[in-house]
Amino acid sequence: MIITSIKTPRIIPFSQNIIGIIERAVCSFQEKSILVITSKIISLCEGQVIKTNAIDKNSLIEKEADYFLPSWKNQYGITLTIKNDILIPSAGIDESNAAGYYVLWPKNPQETANEIRKYLCSRFKIKKAGVIITDSTTAPLRLGTTGIAIAHSGFRANNNYIGKMDLFGRKLQVTKANIVDGLAAAAVVVMGEGNEQTPLAIICDVPFVVFQARNPVKKELQSRKISIQKDVYSLLLMAIKWKTKKERF
Repeated sequence: MIITSIKTPRIIPFSQNIIGIIERAVCSFQEKSILVITSKIISLCEGQVIKTNAIDKNSLIEKEADYFLPSWKNQYGITLTIKNDILIPSAGIDESNAAGYYVLWPKNPQETANEIRKYLCSRFKIKKAGVIITDSTTAPLRLGTTGIAIAHSGFRANNNYIGKMDLFGRKLQVTKANIVDGLAAAAVVVMGEGNEQTPLAIICDVPFVVFQARNPVKKELQSRKISIQKDVYSLLLMAIKWKTKKERF
């Protein structure tokens, strides 16, 4: 696997569109490669931002989250949230590299990933191209952030090993490799989390990725998710008294 980060000019809110940024920054793109894009630059292009002096951050997070734990319950003052079935701090809202704005998640990241995949195939005259839109999150009992995928297109998100044999002939019962988040994590390491100014990356030479000459269908997108009740960490997640938007006041 080869990951190459791509430098872009500084991106400020409302100044550009994402296809235009890709058109200028990506000069070549091969069949069965994956373009990785940080969600922040998509949000900046879409105007999914609010001036930091216009609203209280905690109020904004609680409004954007599907479920949340108030920040005062956290020793770091961080609001723990679930948004779009993803466990993530602050509902994905960030203010780094944002020129005085709070940056929300893109309006419809899946629709944007599909649009970018179609653009890449058309521009570079290829049939199979992958797209990943990323953000950064934390993991329990691990220090530091890693990249995750909030949308993808053009390839299978998971490789299913259930029913296959391991090296010693034991049938695998539950193993599914999370390909899309693994790729997102690897790409975000290369793109960086600070002032690197490389919000794009291209991943190539990925023989373990099953490409598809289409967008993911609803059933495939649903298969990426698992309910709290069925999650291996359900005892922890269900023990929490989550609040919803309706319970903010």
